[in-house]
Amino acid sequence: MFFMPFNILGMWFRGLLAVAILAGGVYLLNRWYDDAHVVERIPTSRRADGATVETVANRRVFRFDPGWNRPTLELGAALALLIWGTAGGAIGHGLSRLTLRRGAPSGATDARDARARGGAATIGPEADVDPSGDRTGESHTIRRPDGTELRVECHGRRDAPPIVFSHGWGVDSTAWFYQKRYLAERFRVIIWDEPGLGLSTQPANKDYRLEKFAADLDAVLALADGRPAVLVGHSIGGMATLTYCKEHPEALGARVAGVVLVHTTYTNPVRTTQMAALYTALEEPVIVPLLYLTIGLWPLAWALNWLSYLNGTVHRSTHRSSFAGGETRGQLDFFAEFMPRARPDVLARGMLGMLAYDATEALPRINVPTLVVVGDLDTTTKPEAGEFIAGQVPGGRLATLSPARHLGLVEHHGEFDRLLAEFAEECQPAEIEG
Repeated sequence: MFFMPFNILGMWFRGLLAVAILAGGVYLLNRWYDDAHVVERIPTSRRADGATVETVANRRVFRFDPGWNRPTLELGAALALLIWGTAGGAIGHGLSRLTLRRGAPSGATDARDARARGGAATIGPEADVDPSGDRTGESHTIRRPDGTELRVECHGRRDAPPIVFSHGWGVDSTAWFYQKRYLAERFRVIIWDEPGLGLSTQPANKDYRLEKFAADLDAVLALADGRPAVLVGHSIGGMATLTYCKEHPEALGARVAGVVLVHTTYTNPVRTTQMAALYTALEEPVIVPLLYLTIGLWPLAWALNWLSYLNGTVHRSTHRSSFAGGETRGQLDFFAEFMPRARPDVLARGMLGMLAYDATEALPRINVPTLVVVGDLDTTTKPEAGEFIAGQVPGGRLATLSPARHLGLVEHHGEFDRLLAEFAEECQPAEIEG
């Protein structure tokens, strides 16, 4: 699950829907309990003045007779809503195995094709593996002046050409599962958790501007040990990378050998999404107030996010917005689970930072090889945004994943990794050949 400012509308809608589902289940359960009570007339007798007096008493008793009646329908609907509200996601997990593939044929096929052509061995049969949150790399902690402690992991040889990966908003560095698994044999893979996500702490001053992310990226880049690195950024990671190019033009060519921008944009993402006109109109009167409301009520928003995850609506939303339909169930579950784990106030502050983002002026000044990767069906960041970037950056090149949405790099990880490896080799041919 990836967050852009306009996604705050969906987050609150899913949360309120989750409450409505549970409230409806409780209401119908209460109705069933009341309707299952019937009034019985109970004959009684008592002695008064030496005589027996016969009387009749009315008493409400619980008597549930299953059948085609209102109490049965109420109980069935109540149980359905309560089960949906608390276990819909788990049930969907089982049912979806009938419709979603378990392996990753696209990755496996890419691997077999690569081997048949004598391609890279690093993309092998293990491409069938679904992602997991393992953290097995060489761990580093970078302490920043604003109090942030950045968690960084390195994979591969220290003397290998470095690639620094910046993930999308709402997830963490474990999202680069396939890249660290398949590229670490040839490259020094450096991944980091952005502030407030994963194992990185929040800045004390609550600064989530893209300029702060760029400064953090500069600190992470120091782990390349002076070797020119390829910067790879997905979604907000791409925005941070472009902001870095804007803020540190002297690093291009010296510390940065190349740039890879994946499913990202060059300006406020509200302007480059599907239905941009509508979201632009809603930005000031609706989106911004909701973001501040989320910051103020983050414990409530967090509880609603967990309910949305449990009832499966997060899975449905992630499937529709991030994948083109070729994902495995493991991939869907892995990315849907990021939603309840991330603190809503952190998400909202980062989304506010995106609203002030614009790196348009930096594009013509990027003088290193640049690869822009888009998904042909991406509605979160429309492919036209990537096409604009590739057209503005001197020597920029465009690669399109198809069919692909915002997580095309996962759904087509075999193809993406091959593109990335070939590009990185071109950026540092002397390093690879040696």
